[in-house]
Amino acid sequence: MIELELADKTHDEARQGEALIIDAPQRGNARKLYIESYGCQMNFADSEIVASILGDNGFETTGDYKEADLVFINTCSIRENAEQRVRNRLSQFGVEKRRNPKLIVGVLGCMAERLKSKFLDEEKLVDMVVGPDAYRDLPQLISQVEDGQKAINVLLSREETYADISPVRLNGNGITAFISIMRGCDNMCSFCVVPFTRGRERSRDPQSIVAEAQDLFDRGYKEVTLLGQNVDSYKWKGADDSEAAGIQVNFAQLLEMVALISPDLRIRFSTSHPKDITDEVLYTIAKYDNICNYIHLPVQSGNSRVLELMNRTYTREWYMNRVDAIRSIIPDCAISTDIIAGFCTETEAEHEETLSMMDYVGYDFAFTFSYSERPGTLAARKLVDDIPEEVKKRRLAEILVKAQQTSLYRLQQNVGKTLRILVEGTSKKSKTDYCGRNDQNAMVVFPATEEIKPGQYLNVLVERCTSATLLGRIVD
Repeated sequence: MIELELADKTHDEARQGEALIIDAPQRGNARKLYIESYGCQMNFADSEIVASILGDNGFETTGDYKEADLVFINTCSIRENAEQRVRNRLSQFGVEKRRNPKLIVGVLGCMAERLKSKFLDEEKLVDMVVGPDAYRDLPQLISQVEDGQKAINVLLSREETYADISPVRLNGNGITAFISIMRGCDNMCSFCVVPFTRGRERSRDPQSIVAEAQDLFDRGYKEVTLLGQNVDSYKWKGADDSEAAGIQVNFAQLLEMVALISPDLRIRFSTSHPKDITDEVLYTIAKYDNICNYIHLPVQSGNSRVLELMNRTYTREWYMNRVDAIRSIIPDCAISTDIIAGFCTETEAEHEETLSMMDYVGYDFAFTFSYSERPGTLAARKLVDDIPEEVKKRRLAEILVKAQQTSLYRLQQNVGKTLRILVEGTSKKSKTDYCGRNDQNAMVVFPATEEIKPGQYLNVLVERCTSATLLGRIVD
């Protein structure tokens, strides 16, 4: 799973938080579009596709919903608190809609697909509900609402990848960008709604991915993140009646194709699945300096019985084998993870195995959650959510403490080292400092000078660290 409740800033920044408001420069007197995205990086990338489609139909984006003609929330169904936050936000938009009856309010994404007509009929919060495979239909759906009707399209597709649409890069820094390489998910993890809300897995034409990455680099971008619910299962095959007949491309080969664009274009990816990540992918990462030594490898639980209940299709031993391979092939690779506390029937001994797994791996970062039953999932249908909330909270707190310890230890190993940093911009805490990330995705803060510009690569000597940040100074 990819999760980023935008601003859930993924494993690049954080995973569940407030919404990301998508904004872009104004160009004239066109109709105004306002989008907020919650959930995963894929939702953020989808919002850029929506902005592109509607940009071709006369809409500009705005950062103020009060001046918008069209308001969208791009939603996430991964956890219950995300859904409640969306409902609260829709209520706020409802106040503006009473002031401006012509305002169109719509729900996009996973929550739209899962709840469908509930928003339109029962709660009467929105005018339009659009699933993640129906964004090309937006102009027609908007016209339908303008004619006085409610509009809905949540049909899932086995073919849609939006490969031919050039996303509008919104609210970005002009340095880093997302590229969707596939859509949907075939992994039926028992706790997850994604296969039901995003449909079956399908991979994008690799040439369109390379072309998008090349275009970004030509426009000054220095880093791209290749996105998929499970990037390691990326597999494209040329159609039998095409010039590419017989050609097949897997994820390792795609990584190499993008890396060869330029050594100055950094490549990241998200998310890997422990059952699918191969040594071929690891050797490809090791081969190219511009493929970042950072892998997000969700474990979810350190116990094999719980993993089987989760339908993760790997064991504790398999996961440890993959970690051993990473450490052997890419010795300085950073590893982050997702962990669920208090899954159905989890015992104290099984919880302790999760803690021991954290010690074994020494995660650079962990995104941790207590189990939240999602309607429609296999776990909701077949398993009993029998762990008391106070036990879930206590186990989650213990996991958090362990995560902070391992994260701090990993950061401390960088003190005294000189790291190559891609400057992203001014530090959030100080306008006199710049910030950027190293190859392992650690945030580095250092004093700004007039000569430094975002998008530059710099060498920074790390002098100290906090629990989440490296601090240093520029060196030659």
